Amino acid sequence: MIKNENNIKLRDHRSYKIVKANDLIQKSRFNLQLQEQKIILYLISKIKPEDVELKEHLFEIQDFCKICGLDSCNGANYIYIKKTLKDLRDKSIWITLDDGSETVLAWLDTVTINKDSGIVKLKIAEMMKPYLLLLREHYTQYELLYTLAMKSQYSIRLYELLKSYEYQRTRTFDIDELKLRLSAEKYKRFADFKRYVLDRAINEINSLSDLDVTYDIIKKNRKFIKIEFTMTIIKDITTRVKTWAKIEKIIGD
Repeated sequence: MIKNENNIKLRDHRSYKIVKANDLIQKSRFNLQLQEQKIILYLISKIKPEDVELKEHLFEIQDFCKICGLDSCNGANYIYIKKTLKDLRDKSIWITLDDGSETVLAWLDTVTINKDSGIVKLKIAEMMKPYLLLLREHYTQYELLYTLAMKSQYSIRLYELLKSYEYQRTRTFDIDELKLRLSAEKYKRFADFKRYVLDRAINEINSLSDLDVTYDIIKKNRKFIKIEFTMTIIKDITTRVKTWAKIEKIIGD
């Protein structure tokens, strides 16, 4: 009975919503590793629609590992998550403002971790409030579940970027701009960018999310210059249930 209750609680949390202002998605530059992104999304999923302040959140390392499909019985997880939290606390995000200037924000204000209890205390940085709280328009919403089974840091970033434009059905990016948004500038050759970033991310998005995405490459004078994405929202419940089952199989219950 207890196990069933825990499984229900686990599935319930995985279905929590991520809600971000479009500016935080579309006008930002940051470089977060896969688990750093998942920690931030996990925290954002805990924000309630009626919240007027960013709260300090407490969670057990074991719970986070279960929700994200990590090996919660692995003793190395404490060391790994401690290092990940420290790295995340030290990182920042650039956001372009309406006047064209850029401002840099921290992701987290405070990080406290207790080895004996396995409890972590985290608080999202106060300067993030306009992008996360009381959003009434120009925001993007999706379920935390759709990011949990993704194995590439680029998959999560591209998914939410395309999700923020899903109402347009198509979106074209300059290739250099897209590399910048995905923090994938190290892939100088387009063939490498396509293989290691683009194709892998599209495969995961199509397999593990509520979007079906295709793309066309636009050339000029033999040079690849733009990518046009076409996004279809998967509304068919049968298809969605199959996707949910696939994700649960990957990350466990």
